[in-house]
Amino acid sequence: MRLIRELAALLAVPAAFAQVETLDPLTVSATRAPEPLSQVPFTVEIIPGDAFSDGPYLTVDDALRGAADFSLFRRNDSMTANPTSQGVSLRGLGPSGASRSLVLLDGVPLNDPFGGWVPWSLLPVDSIARAEIVPGGGAAAWGNASLAGVIELFYAQPPPGSGDAVARWGDRDTRSAAFTEAVPLGPGVLELRGQDFATTGTSLVAPEDRGPVDIDAASRHDSASARWRGSLGASVAATVTLRSFDEWRDNGTPYQQNRTRQVFGSVALSGQVSPGESWTATAYAQDQSSSQTFSSVNAARTAETPASDQLAVPVTALGFAGSSTWADSSGAATTVGGDVRDIRGETREGYSYAGGAYADQRFAGGRQTFAGLFAERSQPLGGSVHALAGVRLDRWEDSDGHLRSTSLATGALLLEDIYPTRAGTEFSPSAGLTWKASDAWELHAAGQRAFREPTLNELYRPFRVGSTVTEANPGLSTEHADSGEVGATWSRGRLRVALEGFAARLEDPVANVTLVQGPGTFPVFGTLPAGGTGQERLNLGRVDTDGAQFGATWRQSDAWSLDLSVLEEEATVGAAPVAPGLVGLSLPEVPRWNASLGLAWHPWRDLFVTARIRRTGSQFDDDLNRLPLAPATVADASLRILLPNHAEAFVSVDNLGNSRVETAHSATGVFNVAPPRMAGAGARVSW
Repeated sequence: MRLIRELAALLAVPAAFAQVETLDPLTVSATRAPEPLSQVPFTVEIIPGDAFSDGPYLTVDDALRGAADFSLFRRNDSMTANPTSQGVSLRGLGPSGASRSLVLLDGVPLNDPFGGWVPWSLLPVDSIARAEIVPGGGAAAWGNASLAGVIELFYAQPPPGSGDAVARWGDRDTRSAAFTEAVPLGPGVLELRGQDFATTGTSLVAPEDRGPVDIDAASRHDSASARWRGSLGASVAATVTLRSFDEWRDNGTPYQQNRTRQVFGSVALSGQVSPGESWTATAYAQDQSSSQTFSSVNAARTAETPASDQLAVPVTALGFAGSSTWADSSGAATTVGGDVRDIRGETREGYSYAGGAYADQRFAGGRQTFAGLFAERSQPLGGSVHALAGVRLDRWEDSDGHLRSTSLATGALLLEDIYPTRAGTEFSPSAGLTWKASDAWELHAAGQRAFREPTLNELYRPFRVGSTVTEANPGLSTEHADSGEVGATWSRGRLRVALEGFAARLEDPVANVTLVQGPGTFPVFGTLPAGGTGQERLNLGRVDTDGAQFGATWRQSDAWSLDLSVLEEEATVGAAPVAPGLVGLSLPEVPRWNASLGLAWHPWRDLFVTARIRRTGSQFDDDLNRLPLAPATVADASLRILLPNHAEAFVSVDNLGNSRVETAHSATGVFNVAPPRMAGAGARVSW
């Protein structure tokens, strides 16, 4: 808060800042069509490509944490976090492994189709041209899963005949190599990308709690993509993408590992019918399979016992989206469109480990289909006032839901549940106003209603992690969120300051609700040790979130700039018929505040320095608010030097002060922590 007051004091000395005219940037993530940023009534944060390629970050999600309203489910970035916990939250609206924020890559959902988490490591950090974060907006344009907002990432588009190669080395045998090549091909450009990454990682358990069973969370992954973009005629542009991804991870103990393989393809077309009318169409297909092993560790952390062997999780996702936008001479524009998405997935796993082998096996999964239509209108109202309104109608269906258990010894059918088909219709409206009150002041206000259908993982897959057993629930209701914000932006010369107040009500949020605690033997959950818990996915009732967000950017000169992002919020359980004792408690994994201060310094032509310090407030790791996680401060820095012949060298340090960042807190008192200080260096050659 002191930083906010000090920065606000600068408003009293406007003469210190030169008057610089800047162009109004465009955003596409809020409305699915290009829209001037000043005419979008929702908060939109644009993160430029150099924040990814030139910063001290190894992962895309780590770079995004420069925005205070962006947070990861358990504070741990994707370098060491289990893939199923790589959820993302905007403004603390119900964080979980199944993200309540929709993440897009060039307009196509990036969230895992089976579980909703985000495979951040699929994307080489150098491949991102920019990111747009729209907290609290985008529901009318994108539909399912955009309760908390939308994050869209955009691939870089290197010019024909160009390319680069990057190599990095660092602590804990962390190493990566990536390349990009843009080759002229026919009436377009073929972009080839590849990355190989590996690290021995760090232990997930805090030093004072580690035992002989704890090992470093090593990982490695490979990704490759080919993308052709070009013209199919005078007014039609096309982009064809093929992408593959293969990842393997250790998850902190010898038995716990996982692997993910994915193949993806898409075709995107866009055209210009007339100067005022354009259209887009995208079709995509994704085939994926993953496997994972889970265990429980004894209190002394000297041994682990297998809990489940997720042999395979085959998933396919098919989708199509199209839209058309036309504008008139008054500056108004209308966008209409629709999309469909079909997901099929199943988990196949062994469980009930005893006598050195699994006794039983289960298959659980189903199919989800979504179809939606939307329309949005951007309309000037005169007097520097602009309106934006949108409506969306979605139809969803859950079918082929099943849970089958068999004995591995005899093949006998132990359980067979076939769940009835469910369907529903959702209406998602949004509306807002912007007002340019003066050359310096812009005001906005907006609201929306959004929905999220529980994932196949939440509906059908029971699981066990350590001594926590969680039961699935095929009867989960659809989540809904009503949210709104008001804000003001003041700009003068090289200084821009923004302040927003926001509030949201999340109805029927899916939560892992604690029902029983060990030691003991319980119906459904079986035998739980001391510190063990039995949970079930339930619709909690209602979660209330409100807060304020402050942002400031100051580009003092071409040599250096500062950016500050602060979020203060409160997220509490407002109603919980299934667990009345939770009412009034804080929502797990939501800190009271986040702050991020970044510096970019270019002291002379060939030297660039980037630094960022992030402060995260305390939070709880459980729904009962008995397992706190301490506040944490992390500083990162990088230095880049340009060399002759289009080469450069760089060094970077993550967690410069070697701060302790607690990421999990078990009922037995064991803490998990994020990686300590990690230093690295590398080189890039461009042509």
